[in-house]
Amino acid sequence: MLYPKNLLAQTVIQLCKAKNVQHIVISPGSRNAPLTIGFTNDPFFTCYSIVDERCAGFFALGIAQQLESPVALVCTSGSALLNYYPAVAEAFYSDIPLIVLSADRPNYLIGIGDGQTINQKDVYANHILFSANLKLNYEYAPKNSNEHEPAIIKSIENKLERMLGVKQELDDENETKINAAINKAISLKGPVHINIPFEEPLYETTDKLTVKPKVIDIEVRKKKIDDFFIQECYDDWNTYSKKMILVGANQPNHVEQQILDELAKDSSVIVFNETTSNIHNKQFFNSIDKLIAPLEEADFHKLQPDILVTFGGLIVSKKIKTFLRKFQPKHHWHIDKKNANDTFFCLDKHIEATPNQFFNSLLPRLTHFVKSDYRTYWGEIKLVRDQKHQEYLADILFSDFKVFDSVFQALPEQTVLQLGNSSTVRYAQLFNLKKSITVFCNRGTSGIDGSTSTAIGCSKVSKKQTTLITGDLSFFYDSNALWNNYIPNNFRIIVINNQGGGIFRILPGDKNSKKFETYFETAHNLTAKQLCKMYDFDYDVAANERQLKTQLKTFFEESNQPKLLEIFTPRTLNDEVLLDYFKFIK
Repeated sequence: MLYPKNLLAQTVIQLCKAKNVQHIVISPGSRNAPLTIGFTNDPFFTCYSIVDERCAGFFALGIAQQLESPVALVCTSGSALLNYYPAVAEAFYSDIPLIVLSADRPNYLIGIGDGQTINQKDVYANHILFSANLKLNYEYAPKNSNEHEPAIIKSIENKLERMLGVKQELDDENETKINAAINKAISLKGPVHINIPFEEPLYETTDKLTVKPKVIDIEVRKKKIDDFFIQECYDDWNTYSKKMILVGANQPNHVEQQILDELAKDSSVIVFNETTSNIHNKQFFNSIDKLIAPLEEADFHKLQPDILVTFGGLIVSKKIKTFLRKFQPKHHWHIDKKNANDTFFCLDKHIEATPNQFFNSLLPRLTHFVKSDYRTYWGEIKLVRDQKHQEYLADILFSDFKVFDSVFQALPEQTVLQLGNSSTVRYAQLFNLKKSITVFCNRGTSGIDGSTSTAIGCSKVSKKQTTLITGDLSFFYDSNALWNNYIPNNFRIIVINNQGGGIFRILPGDKNSKKFETYFETAHNLTAKQLCKMYDFDYDVAANERQLKTQLKTFFEESNQPKLLEIFTPRTLNDEVLLDYFKFIK
């Protein structure tokens, strides 16, 4: 087997292998050649070549999201690693493990005007769990440098024993940093950065593995929830008759169904779960905006919880955030092993545990439920809202709202659904999806920039069919995602093309001016047809309800190439239909 001759590259690769980092997404370059040679020549690794680093970052994120284990990104020096930044930020806020392996030039070549050089050290400082800035071995120091030559080299010149000692110290330091970075990505679920300086020559190979780096295991510290703390929670839980549980983005099957079913029995508890929560029970309220958008001031006082318990990722619904910030609970507890965001400005308990650990400690202590009509009252309102929802759908014109209803009904069982940001994920909050469908969306930063790339990465490792539903701006923004040789034939994209950023027509502002169309809505006449031709996608189109129903009948069937369905909706009607919806269901 071929190995890079570069010892630092060998060390990085062997430690990735030892820690079972199997999937490697590589963006072509020269400075990263030692890493590319090493990863691609070892059958242990599954390697992907993605030219556009921004797309590569989100592609890797999609893989890591599904596998829930680290994926490595490999790039050359210079601006290449800056293009990973949107994906790094998303991984940071969504708790997704990524390992950025950026090649760099030696220190003496930084800041002297050489090409493809920037200050790469700690470049992701505000959005990273750990930065490992590796050091070159002394043997690579420049022969004719003066003030740029490392001081340590000058002091040990011609002293062989001392040189060997320093070499070992540098090796130990680098190995310790690499171990620490990968361990952080695994244990804390997030992005880490390993910056690796390489001296030329870059392409030399050997058939012998020279290094045997030490492997430092992850320290596992099982933290038990303090019994006094649980008793304190129990006392409050048994005191109040209005408890609200709000669940954000959550991995499928991470919360025990037995816990969810037990919470559903308690009439003093209502559970609001977002579309991305991936939890289910008939008693839960899974369309938050549908329930609370039409409420009056007096209703909000009735809904105001005594205790709010939150877990999962960031919340999509602006309406629930506005409500809970104005009508604050007496207590807000957030359950998460790592972070607790004070989203509603009243957080008083960070429960450093998983939802399973907390509720398995709390629920067995409950000998009875607090008498309450909290869930019954709001359950009846929910039934009325659902009925009005169906009545409204039966009577509206072809529009975004109508399209989402048809598409969600047509989605096959067991689908992995990836949602684009902005309008798409917000519309999804208003509909009931099949329980077997698992839902994902890049809600860490809520950007539109990488939804397609993420979905393709997801589709590559998922055993189920993956469908991306996205808006036109998000799709065109990330169109380089299709420049990808790893898209499975069962991958599906549905682009809802309303010729601009339709969500801006819902927000306050003069939506009938030329400046609004140009600088906010960004109205356009683009279509995905030519992109599909270039990237070998089967292309279907629908512009009315009859065409949509016809296309959806066969869209998810087996095919010899991935498919894209572009649905054109009326740009100036969609906002009126949505705003009228909330008036109608009131």
